[in-house]
Amino acid sequence: MLTVVSDTHSTDSHRLSGRTLEAVREAELVVHLGDFMRESVLDAFESESSQLFGVYGNNDDAGIRDRLPDTRTFTFAGLTFAATHTRRGGSTALSMFGRERGADVVLFGHSHRPTFDGTGEVTLLNPGSHAQPRGHRTAHAELEPMTDGGVRGRLVTVEGDVFETFTIPSTEN
Repeated sequence: MLTVVSDTHSTDSHRLSGRTLEAVREAELVVHLGDFMRESVLDAFESESSQLFGVYGNNDDAGIRDRLPDTRTFTFAGLTFAATHTRRGGSTALSMFGRERGADVVLFGHSHRPTFDGTGEVTLLNPGSHAQPRGHRTAHAELEPMTDGGVRGRLVTVEGDVFETFTIPSTEN
């Protein structure tokens, strides 16, 4: 399983709890899309994750910026993912960012608003924030590989309520 989180906005701990903590501990790979805030929070995420890919956000300190890139591209379940905290220009800029990297999916944070948009050439996914929802649901994303490639995904609250499900098929089929 791939677990995606973002926008921790903490100065002392990962602020993981409930289903989000379980999903991070169970995941083969955890992706954090920035705004940890302090380097100790990055350390706390690393201690809970078997493998962590992170990018830094606009509120991250120098220690995090020294350790993490601002963007990252990786593959999972036959899909290419491009990760960033944000891009000026909304969904158009995010789609362009993904196309420039040959990505099937762009993972992004910043808005704290859990979002799945599979209508464009590049799928856009924002897991929201498990720690500081800013008027939205507390959330993270869980992506499970499908046997024929691609992923079956869900947006999940800290309490474990699934409020959106989706699939992202592999483009290799």
